[in-house]
Amino acid sequence: MSSVVQAPPAVPGTAPGAAGGRRPGAGLISRFRPALLLAPALIVMGVLLLWPLIRVVIISFQDYGLKEMNQGTTNFNGVDNYVELFTSEQLWSTVLPNTVVFAILAVASTVAFGTGVAVLMSNLGVLWRTIVGAAIMVAWAMPAVTGTYVWMWFFDTDKGLLNTWLQGIGLQDEPFNWFTNRYTFYAVVLLNIVHHGFPFVAVTVLAGLLGVPKEMLEAAEMDGAGPWRRFWQIIVPNLRQVFTVVIILSTIWDMKIFTQVFLMPAGDGRNRDVINLGTWTFIQSFGQGRYGFGSAIAVVLTLLLLAVTVVYVRTLMKEEEL
Repeated sequence: MSSVVQAPPAVPGTAPGAAGGRRPGAGLISRFRPALLLAPALIVMGVLLLWPLIRVVIISFQDYGLKEMNQGTTNFNGVDNYVELFTSEQLWSTVLPNTVVFAILAVASTVAFGTGVAVLMSNLGVLWRTIVGAAIMVAWAMPAVTGTYVWMWFFDTDKGLLNTWLQGIGLQDEPFNWFTNRYTFYAVVLLNIVHHGFPFVAVTVLAGLLGVPKEMLEAAEMDGAGPWRRFWQIIVPNLRQVFTVVIILSTIWDMKIFTQVFLMPAGDGRNRDVINLGTWTFIQSFGQGRYGFGSAIAVVLTLLLLAVTVVYVRTLMKEEEL
């Protein structure tokens, strides 16, 4: 006696014989679904971010001023703007040192101070750690314009607290203008940058510190390792990736500072000794109407930042591989 096995009923809306009831092309759509979902956002970002960047590069190869802007004409001059830029004495003697050297000092100071605050916070109880963390975040949340005006008031020549204190204790006979000298000017900017940037470093390093095994630190202490040795031989190797990311991000932020320099007295171009790449771009473009030359400066600054960004991305990719 033979038995007849009946085929399962077909699922409505599916082609007979299709594996798993899936329509042809469904796998292809599933494969590219993330890209399709991201496409609208990528198109908007491309229009808003990529096209202005391309436009700046195009203008950097032109003698583009107010006349060309009003007439809507172009005046290509090849690489003349870049030749003028890289043969400019002001670039090598003033602008580049003010940008690169200051960024190195600012990153080192911010990371060192933020790490010190993170170590101190790691030794506090939960309640005081929360209170201190909330207090330092106020400095990070403060807008750059507000923080700059606070430091300008502190170092003001006539009514500043510092000059008043120094004269009160007899260290000064008359007020000192901190903003006319190149080095004292950037010392004030450095304090401003460290004050605004150290909370990010402190919170990030603190998160890493709390992940370091206490047993390892206690074992090193029992072996006679002091705090300084425990920091360099245990904490720093464990937080190597954290420090790398913090240093690279701080470098990107500190190389492109504009507000903190431009708002300081004479930082808007009246004092040529304190110009950096960010303010030089603005002064040449909008102060003197040389949009082509200003665009060339902006392109060079962007390339410097892109070089640092590439290092940052490679570091993140290595972290994911670990």
